[in-house]
Amino acid sequence: MNEIEKKLQDLGITLDAGPDPMANYVSVQKAGDIWFFSGAGPFENGKPAVFGRLGENMTTAEGYDAARLAAINLLAILKRELGGDWNRLEQVVKIQGFVNSTPDYFEQPTVINGVSDLLVEVLGDRGRHARTAVGTNVLPFRIPLEVEMIIKVKY
Repeated sequence: MNEIEKKLQDLGITLDAGPDPMANYVSVQKAGDIWFFSGAGPFENGKPAVFGRLGENMTTAEGYDAARLAAINLLAILKRELGGDWNRLEQVVKIQGFVNSTPDYFEQPTVINGVSDLLVEVLGDRGRHARTAVGTNVLPFRIPLEVEMIIKVKY
């Protein structure tokens, strides 16, 4: 068993095929060895699973957990696109997180730590990345956050 699959198993995470696009776009746009992932949210079985707004009806801890779920979806899509060959992943380059939050909520970075922490926990140094975490006043389906990812792969 590959090291990444072992870490996922140890964490009790099972990756499915990942969510499909919900409109006229692709999950991943590949530009040579740099791949751009469309936004992923806290979805289960292809449907939004967590709803709310940070600073209104969600705590920072609940947002962190929702961000981990979004990261699991990104990992599922990544595994699918890599054909299961984790050795092709060279580096997670950047994460951009959008947090549905009230104007007086300032913990967006702590929420998006849910993504960053899981990527490093599962992928090790290949999961370390540059990052942006910003607040927004609304997101589709009333989800609390959406996360984009850019990676570099080996050919």
